[in-house]
Amino acid sequence: MKLYYSPGACSLATHIALLEAGYDFELERVDLKTKITERGHDYAAVNSKGYVPALVLDDGETLTENLAVLDWITIGYPPLGLEGELGRTRLLECLAYIATEIHKGFKPLWHGSNTEAKADAEVMLIKRLHWLSDRLQGRYLFGDTPTVADYYLFVMLRWAGRFGLTIPEALARFAERMMARPNVLAAIAFEEEPAKRVGNL
Repeated sequence: MKLYYSPGACSLATHIALLEAGYDFELERVDLKTKITERGHDYAAVNSKGYVPALVLDDGETLTENLAVLDWITIGYPPLGLEGELGRTRLLECLAYIATEIHKGFKPLWHGSNTEAKADAEVMLIKRLHWLSDRLQGRYLFGDTPTVADYYLFVMLRWAGRFGLTIPEALARFAERMMARPNVLAAIAFEEEPAKRVGNL
């Protein structure tokens, strides 16, 4: 199994989840500007959408879209999902909210929009993060153990910090708890440490 990722991108959530689930997998970094991987391959041949993550399974099938890949991980490793008749549906509901309302909301900040558009985006992002903060059901989104949705939210909070957004206090404490998890630290260290990666992208 191989995960194609870009440091600090939403693929970090998949990276963490795969570690938490104990999967045996390789990693290959992607330069999102050139669409070339660290081994010199054309990433478009892996994922013609051009963005990460892409997870190539052992049978050669390729999964894309963070929401779908994270859902696949919970099927193979249920402790990262939710139990109960509506468990998977509630988790997908949360993943969809993070993907469409929060992740997508960062686009004006990442892509150099005008000042007004950035300001509007910041207001909306903070509002949506407060909505999630008000619905924490314990130490994490759904209780006292994390799900794949928590890893996705954690990456979004790192983005918020990058752009200087003031996040709710409950989510700041949530981020601190996530940073205390060994696999979270391991994934971040791998992605941020050039000596552990091949190439010089």
